[in-house]
Amino acid sequence: MTSITLLGEAQLRELVPLDLAAIDQVEAAFLALATEDVAMPPILRLDLPAQNGEVDVKTAYLPRFDSFAIKVSPGFFNNPALGLPSLNGLMLVLSAKTGLTEAVLLDNGYLTAVRTAAAGAVAARWLAKQHTPQVAVLGAGEQARLQLQALMLVRRVEHVRVWARNRSNAERFAEEMTATLGVRCEAARDVAHALAEADVAITTTPSRTPLIEAAHLHAGLHITAMGSDAEHKNEIAPAALAAARYICDRVQQTRVLGELHHALNARAIKADASIAELGEVIAGKAVGRTSDTDVTICDLTGTGAQDTAIAALALQRARAANAGTVFRNDIER
Repeated sequence: MTSITLLGEAQLRELVPLDLAAIDQVEAAFLALATEDVAMPPILRLDLPAQNGEVDVKTAYLPRFDSFAIKVSPGFFNNPALGLPSLNGLMLVLSAKTGLTEAVLLDNGYLTAVRTAAAGAVAARWLAKQHTPQVAVLGAGEQARLQLQALMLVRRVEHVRVWARNRSNAERFAEEMTATLGVRCEAARDVAHALAEADVAITTTPSRTPLIEAAHLHAGLHITAMGSDAEHKNEIAPAALAAARYICDRVQQTRVLGELHHALNARAIKADASIAELGEVIAGKAVGRTSDTDVTICDLTGTGAQDTAIAALALQRARAANAGTVFRNDIER
């Protein structure tokens, strides 16, 4: 007989808040990619164009964890018209020793949101200047809110400018973040206005055409780009990418999707260029920021390693708190 722990979104929100422990857990996943014998296959993607839907499946085995996760992440973008959320999903947690299912995390995408925001904080921790009072946020959705919250756990932020295609969304974001995070936040007139004085810029949009051009870059700027998680998405112009010190989460992914994919196609970056990964910077195997005048860009497309790391943290905390519903599954011999 095997026991499987079932956990729902409400329980997981209590067990795994966006905090420094979550950021450290995700940082460990980046480090593992650079220092351990990690097994991480390419992303499995299923498109359902008739329903304006897509499903991504990510997984990875990290030797430092006794379990690994398989994440199923659907996005059906006509759902809001039906009164349903666009994003949902779940994670299966399996024993790395026996392959038996240990837990089903019915998080509706919550753990993905947390690990994505935590990854942004890791990027800023290692690549942004120590003094970062001015922040630009492009996009005004849930991930924009979480990215700003995560950044403020690793850097002191004094002033935020937010830009969104819908001005009212940016104004609402500014009002809410001022109230909840205690930071002065205002809606920007345009992307140039948002980035003009920024020490850190975070891009969180599904844009298919570049928002940040080379002319927007200035000395000392760090950009965390996390919106381009599919081949057709593009937030940063190839010329801007070529003009900065570029680091990514996983080269084999960003060559296919993410910002690097577009820069390679435009021949702004050579196909044989040496690209550093964030984990290599953390491990001291690659150079990140060298001075306060560098312009750095971190291209985050999301990895199965991050999913396994956050799932392992969730299961560890669930067991410690004796949380969740235990389902006993008889195995017939």
